[in-house]
Amino acid sequence: MKKKYSFVTCERARNLSIVKTLARFGHFPNRTTEKEAWFLSPLRSETQASFKVSLILNKWHDHGVGKGGNGLDLIVALNKCSVKQVLELLNDKGDLFSFQQPILNKENSPKIEVYEVKPIQHQALIQYLDSRKISIKTANLYCNEIWYGFKGRNYFAMGLRNHLNGWELRNKFFKNSSSPKAYTYLKTHSDRLIILEGMFDLLSMAILFPNELINIDVIVLNSLSFLKPVSYLFKNYNEVDRYLDNDTAGIKYSKELIQDYKNLRDKSCLFEGYKDLNEQLI
Repeated sequence: MKKKYSFVTCERARNLSIVKTLARFGHFPNRTTEKEAWFLSPLRSETQASFKVSLILNKWHDHGVGKGGNGLDLIVALNKCSVKQVLELLNDKGDLFSFQQPILNKENSPKIEVYEVKPIQHQALIQYLDSRKISIKTANLYCNEIWYGFKGRNYFAMGLRNHLNGWELRNKFFKNSSSPKAYTYLKTHSDRLIILEGMFDLLSMAILFPNELINIDVIVLNSLSFLKPVSYLFKNYNEVDRYLDNDTAGIKYSKELIQDYKNLRDKSCLFEGYKDLNEQLI
């Protein structure tokens, strides 16, 4: 009987609406036609939408990585977990509720209201960090456990504060940010600057190359869209080391910037063969 129930759950998961699933995780189409919708890839950073969803077949395809599939495949890819874990998530309503993505796609949507900031201690977040090979000690050096409200409901996540006092929010099942959205700037008044894409690049570097972060200024972009806006700061440093992802967007931005700033050095060779520092760590 249990085997039959599991099979039925698999079938239901495969037939989940791709568009509604993406919306639940905070991703909305850049453009839509009668037959398809195009998104910025939820699986990687990019500036031009190359993630296609067929509204007729209810299938997705990420042209940047050449992968695609059904609703179940999408949740596996988004969460970087197994089919078994996805089925457990879909069957565990309490857990799904705790981690569900607040949908923030309109200017007039209610805002996330942070009401508690404390050291990371929730077991679900510790397990998530463990799955990404990040120690709780390292995580607590840079991040906090954030409890916040949205539309009358409470949520929790791991948070990295940005330079405008907004938060980048992450847990096992979603990534989001509170307003204002901005980059994170860790200043030690050094003559050297490190550029990282996201929270887990920072945490992974702290484990893989801990000496690199000693007495060094660091900018965590939190979005590649902040790379050009922060570039005016590069002139203040003798050396700027870029640890951008080894993907289409990261390579494109690296090539553009290196033409304008002679003090930039591309450090992506340190995780050659991997998408980013966390993938190498794992």
